[in-house]
Amino acid sequence: KVIELVGTSTESWEKAALAAVKRASKSLRDLRVAEVSLLDMHLKDGKVEAYRAKIKVSFKFEGS
Repeated sequence: KVIELVGTSTESWEKAALAAVKRASKSLRDLRVAEVSLLDMHLKDGKVEAYRAKIKVSFKFEGS
C-alpha cells in the first residue's frame, strides 16, 4: 500500500521529509520506501516560513 504525506520544517526540506516519515512510523508498520514527490515552501512577507515535502510512503498491508 502507498499513501501520501506532507512533512514540514522551518529548517530544510530534508528535515521536512524526515518529519513525515517519523509521523508515519508512529501509526504504520513495516515501512518500506519513502519517495519525495514534491518540494515547496510556505512564504510569509516574501520570506521562507516553512519547507514542505510531500512524500509517498509504502508499507506492508495486512488484511483483506
